[in-house]
Amino acid sequence: MGEETLKSVIDVLVAVVEAAGVGVILIGALLAAARFVVRGLRHRDAAVFTPIRLSLGRFLVLGLEFQLAADILRSALAPSFEEIGQLAAIAAIRTALNYFLNREIAEEEREVRPSHGTTAD
Repeated sequence: MGEETLKSVIDVLVAVVEAAGVGVILIGALLAAARFVVRGLRHRDAAVFTPIRLSLGRFLVLGLEFQLAADILRSALAPSFEEIGQLAAIAAIRTALNYFLNREIAEEEREVRPSHGTTAD
């Protein structure tokens, strides 16, 4: 397989993985918005929204993982030092976002577990 063909394949894979990440985030946001409207009309208690936030957070984390995977794929074929630096910066930012989202999800789950008995919604 020639370098141009490999580059074309990687470009297609990057687009597919990026689209998957966007799709995951979009689906999560739409589901969270729908659940927010339905539950917000029935209940005015702030505790009702915690499971919705947890679910959205999980979708965001998964979507960010797809985006990071696309960035790694993009730099797979003979990256320049500038591309490596950009990837490192993007990876650091996305890893930090994932870390803080995961930490917040864990904290919210600990709060929900005693009061509702389950984190499933």
